[in-house]
Amino acid sequence: MSDGNGSPTDESPRDPTRFAPLDEDDQLGGWGRVIPSGPGPDGDPDLTTRYLGLELRCPIVASCSPLTGDLGSLRALDAAGIGAVVLPSLFEEQLEHEIEQVDRYLGLSADVNPEATYGYAPVLDDYNQGSVRYLRLIREAKAAVDVPVIASLNGATVGGWTEYARMLADAGADALELNVYQVAADPDRVGRDVEGETLAVVSAVATACDVPVAVKLSPYWSALGNLAGRLVDAGASGLVLFNRFYQPDIDLETLSVGPHLVLSSSDELRLPLRWMALLHGRVEASLAATTGIHTANDVVKVLLAGADAAMTPSALLRHGPDHVGVMVDGLRSWMAEREYASVDQLRGSVSQLNVPDPATFERANYLDTLTRYANTFLT
Repeated sequence: MSDGNGSPTDESPRDPTRFAPLDEDDQLGGWGRVIPSGPGPDGDPDLTTRYLGLELRCPIVASCSPLTGDLGSLRALDAAGIGAVVLPSLFEEQLEHEIEQVDRYLGLSADVNPEATYGYAPVLDDYNQGSVRYLRLIREAKAAVDVPVIASLNGATVGGWTEYARMLADAGADALELNVYQVAADPDRVGRDVEGETLAVVSAVATACDVPVAVKLSPYWSALGNLAGRLVDAGASGLVLFNRFYQPDIDLETLSVGPHLVLSSSDELRLPLRWMALLHGRVEASLAATTGIHTANDVVKVLLAGADAAMTPSALLRHGPDHVGVMVDGLRSWMAEREYASVDQLRGSVSQLNVPDPATFERANYLDTLTRYANTFLT
């Protein structure tokens, strides 16, 4: 431990599998530009990490959101010390629309005078603005920031993804995040078919491009641990846990169904935290946690559970790009106070493989929670 001035005391170093409880009211960090790049001259903790084979200056990553689609915000995130950025998703529906537009436009000129070399064919300048703008965003983002830029594809079927994945990689993306969002609502479809389709998408995309591919998953798989390993076997270099679905709501005045966006809170961290701890050391892939990461304490928790990166969109949308500095400062302070020298030393020290009672991450946690509640509030 330190004596408050950064100097070690005679007390023996803390066992990395033991740590002080995180107080939700801890006031950690402060504002200002932070660009961590390893141990500082005063022995500051090394915040660097590797994710998808990429070297990150810190484990905090700006997940896809409107912020990461704006060059000004990207520059602000870079200045605040972000480790990497994930651009907003290019959606399968956009790609399908572009393909339909091409077919329609080309069909209009199928029967025109074959001697006409111009004038009859429709102008295609506007048909594919989705992908064209996205490719431009990748190139501009790469020129604007000094951190890895990860492109994102959102969909559920193989379709024309391989071609578009290759285009995103060729445009300069350092990696791809495949957001396999679908609602398996058909009662005639079995889980095996849904998993098989997802594995086919991952395999096709990973084969089509020469950059690492991460798969962003929902928690709603029947055997997530098994699927995680099969995704890695199919070519995934990393897993992002978890996709947070935006659920529809019913308007009681109009009786209409529509979207209802609510930003996440730290209370939602526990589900990805559990699975991060369960998968650490069991899959040969990078792991990133997302959903519920708002504070430095949240970042510390997912790293202890085994994450290589902590992704956050909601906290940045709520507080702005400068909040990155608060989180990085808080992470550094927590590590320094407990004499962790690096993120590598910290990572996974409280995963299921390293805790005294591994069952706490499984059913035993459920039973213990209910028992504690009854003992506390019932007489």
